[in-house]
Amino acid sequence: MKKWIALLLSVMLVLCSVAALADSLTFTTGGTAGTYYAFGTVLANYVTNNTDVTVTAVAGTGSADNIDALDIEDAQLGFVQNDVANYAFNGIRFERYEGKPVKSFTAIAALYTETVQLVTCNPEIKSVADLKGRNVSIGSSGSGVYFNAMDFLAAYDLTEADINPQYLSFADSAEALKDGKIDAAFVVAGAPTPAVTDLATSKETYLVSLDDEHVAKLQEISSAYTRSLIPAGTYSSQAEDVVTVGVKATIIANGQVTDDQAYTIVKTIFEGKDAITEAHAKGAELDLAYASTCGLPYHPGAAKYFAEQGITVETAAQ
Repeated sequence: MKKWIALLLSVMLVLCSVAALADSLTFTTGGTAGTYYAFGTVLANYVTNNTDVTVTAVAGTGSADNIDALDIEDAQLGFVQNDVANYAFNGIRFERYEGKPVKSFTAIAALYTETVQLVTCNPEIKSVADLKGRNVSIGSSGSGVYFNAMDFLAAYDLTEADINPQYLSFADSAEALKDGKIDAAFVVAGAPTPAVTDLATSKETYLVSLDDEHVAKLQEISSAYTRSLIPAGTYSSQAEDVVTVGVKATIIANGQVTDDQAYTIVKTIFEGKDAITEAHAKGAELDLAYASTCGLPYHPGAAKYFAEQGITVETAAQ
């Protein structure tokens, strides 16, 4: 009898563990010096502390690798740029996705604008055209930064072969700029970005602005780009407004995320806006109308919450 009781208890413990795991979701974000990780950690903690869904934010290397992590079920949630997510979902543009669509994810919500920041400590670099022949960081392998860097170069009739590309994270890019090892770096993140903020406090730092002609060219390259402004004073040495383009920082989910979990996550984030904003400034940008359009189909659970707010979104089932 004791053996049977012990066996029954063991089975119950296993079942409880499985149930617990079912409500535990891994949220892959970005490098620790970027906005994905900082804001993602705030969101994960807020959902975990206020619902029965446990979300754990982990550092990642960016959009492309986050999509891969969801595709192989190493994570269930991920932060991505909506332009890269669209390339992946539709199997278009870059060689990584051309003819190889990734359909294993749907959108939860678009949260804020990520600006494409071209950062330099060299005052002679005033245009993307000035990058020719220089050492330029175009993002760590697997990040979305690479895609944007290639678009910026293309808008100025340049290619990767016209620069000396370096594949560095935000933190490593900032260190390399500080040490004079590179001439410029592309950083795609919500501004202010921690890595750039730190750099600007220790060395004269400049952001390269775009003219209207090249903003228009970038929007021709990808409809995901919107004209964005980085206001003067965003960084300590930034004296003027900087014109650039931005994409939407979007949370995606794979099929392991249940409808109830997706619903709970979206509801908790948007109804907790004030508390989230106290923990991270990007919370102030949370907006349901903005969140409901990113060019991707939405998770049915997320769609349910949007519908309750009078907003209809496309779902994968449609």
